[in-house]
Amino acid sequence: MPEVKDLKGKVALVTGAGSGIGRATAIALANAGAAVVIADIDDEGGQKTLRLVEEAGGKAAFVHTDVTNWEDLERMVAFAEETFGRLDVLHNNAGINAGWPPFPQSPRERWIKIIDVNLSAVIGGTQAAIPVMRRNGGGVIINSASLAGLIAYSADPIYAATKHGVVGLTRALVFLKDESNIRVNCICPGFVDTPLPRRRLASMPAEERGRWEKILGQIPMIPPSEVAEAVLELVRDESLAGEVMAIQYGQPCRLVAPPMQAM
Repeated sequence: MPEVKDLKGKVALVTGAGSGIGRATAIALANAGAAVVIADIDDEGGQKTLRLVEEAGGKAAFVHTDVTNWEDLERMVAFAEETFGRLDVLHNNAGINAGWPPFPQSPRERWIKIIDVNLSAVIGGTQAAIPVMRRNGGGVIINSASLAGLIAYSADPIYAATKHGVVGLTRALVFLKDESNIRVNCICPGFVDTPLPRRRLASMPAEERGRWEKILGQIPMIPPSEVAEAVLELVRDESLAGEVMAIQYGQPCRLVAPPMQAM
């Protein structure tokens, strides 16, 4: 593995950085020396992350971003370049789940929004970042997928579909490393201790919520800081491109090979 380098002089942009994995990653990137752009639709959460970074001595800026809005995606990338002069790292992290009821009972507008946030925004954010990274001589894009993108996750089929899409996109963009010195990788964590599962619980009727609280109470949650460390590993290791990293509680992170190779 190539020597680990610090990120001094680098600029990172994290979507969904107002809480959870995004906040932990923004803080970790700043602690590693990067200037960090915190992007989120949640202004209060984003400003809190900004304060946490600055209180720890890091450099950061916040930009209000609705990742389902193409103009916002372009604006957040332009903001990063205008504020800090470049863009070296993009963490496409913003994500939501389906809430209740699950597919096929869920309303069409809800699952369309999940696709917009979890998959379309990753595609759009990547497309917006590539020209800026090319001007800088390269960069790294880390996408947040999920263990649900590697297995048959029947509890939330549309969420699983979007995360399978993120995994597929990541692997398909491996050509960018040779073409533009841009490495695209993704993380696939299991259950992480973030607001996301709690929001899904809150949307359930009482009886179903009780059942899922019991299930989740038996599943150890991954601390967001551990996921952030995996993101940093993918950022720092210059040999990794088109890779998918599984993150499970109590186990070493591991790269997951595609189920088959094209002939």
